[in-house]
Amino acid sequence: MGKFQVMDHPLIQHKLTMIRDKNCGTKEFREVVNEIATLMAFEVSRDMPLEDVDVQTPEGIAHAKQISGKKVAIVPILRAGIGMVDGILNLIPAAKVGHIGMYRDEDTFEPPHEYFVKLPSDIEQRQVFVVDPMLATGGSAIMAIDALKKRGASNIKFVCLVAAPEGVAALQEAHPDVDIYTAALDEGLNDQGYIIPGLGDAGDRLFGTK
Repeated sequence: MGKFQVMDHPLIQHKLTMIRDKNCGTKEFREVVNEIATLMAFEVSRDMPLEDVDVQTPEGIAHAKQISGKKVAIVPILRAGIGMVDGILNLIPAAKVGHIGMYRDEDTFEPPHEYFVKLPSDIEQRQVFVVDPMLATGGSAIMAIDALKKRGASNIKFVCLVAAPEGVAALQEAHPDVDIYTAALDEGLNDQGYIIPGLGDAGDRLFGTK
């Protein structure tokens, strides 16, 4: 079973509280989501492999470390996942960015439908961070990871801001090899499939739509 980690760093928890507030406006919501994503990326990237390298400093030779091995791809699930991309790019600016679009019929709770997939051509060689602010039922995350694996990706981590126990269980059952990182594990889902207490519709709050 992959790792499941709730990031309890004080800065992450403080900023998450800010965006839970229903009075947090679009500008602040967008900025703070990116700040949380940057802080989470620090931990999500903790196990990236290092290699030894010698560097000429102004005073001599330093026996140092640099990142080796798999390069990174950030893959947001459209549209809300876009809100986390720049925050991760702040730390890993060389990462490539793919996109996966999923459409759900809000009235039926049927599994979401894939409508757009655009990935780096070398996705199978990259450490992939799938990002979406919410892990609710798990349906979108499962299908997005299905789409990635179908195209050769194998080293995948899922990163979200708020998760419901139902979504975590579903994703772990469908993809037990995928590590899950979240800033909060909430109580559960309501009848409409929204996370309680959650933070509302992350896409609408990021982009100012209804």
